Amino acid sequence: MTGCPQYYKRRFEYTGPENGGPALKQITVFIGNSGSGKTELAINFALSYAERGSTQLIDLDLLNPYFRLSERRETVQNAGIDLVAPNNASGNVESMSLSPRVNSAFDFKRDNVIFDVGGDPAGTMAIGRYRRKFEEFTGRLEVLYTVNIRRPMTDTREKIISLMTRLQEVSGLGFTGLVNNANLAGETTPVDLFEGYEILRRVSEETGVLTAYTTGCRQVLEEFLKREPDKRFVGMPKEIKIYMHRDWHNFTETLKGSKKTNGQDNC
Repeated sequence: MTGCPQYYKRRFEYTGPENGGPALKQITVFIGNSGSGKTELAINFALSYAERGSTQLIDLDLLNPYFRLSERRETVQNAGIDLVAPNNASGNVESMSLSPRVNSAFDFKRDNVIFDVGGDPAGTMAIGRYRRKFEEFTGRLEVLYTVNIRRPMTDTREKIISLMTRLQEVSGLGFTGLVNNANLAGETTPVDLFEGYEILRRVSEETGVLTAYTTGCRQVLEEFLKREPDKRFVGMPKEIKIYMHRDWHNFTETLKGSKKTNGQDNC
């Protein structure tokens, strides 16, 4: 095995899809580089978990000014989700800092906590500050590396494994699972998911870290599953809806007269 030391795999319990969803108490950490879709997944999972128990959503991505969980504050708070965003998250990126409320993730006042973490070494340092608290945490923990093979930093097996290794070293957290979130926004096809599946299958075979979730809109997921991929490298298929948009995307959709409302399936 290369790329992902056994040290990381031993330290954390794998709480994959076969366990039937979150239990008291579960922490789920989404880590992914810009364009991976981790923030979209964090919102979707939080909304799903909130239907079953009290949920907290923590934004630890200090480096990406385009997709901020705080921009969907109303969406998540209307669902009863406690959102913890960086201080001054609605202002300029240079002045942002971590909220002291992040520490509340490790008490047992909520059933589910989801972290949205920046996916480069600089961004991942933010969660590394809480390494000791993760080591002492006695609940169930998922640390998920979100991969979009249509992004240049994660378009090959070699790049994915190299970045996984660096992120684990910086954060002190070991990945318990991968997320196949291959997409081209509204242009995503089943081919994208299948090519993501093929690449992540090879990553799993080399690192021992299996795919925990394969995500996408309903139509793309259904067509992908018709190809009968090996379930060991698919994990749990998870339908997602689109909540996050770049400003330019909203603008162009408005011009075309087809702007989508929050939570619509944009496939």
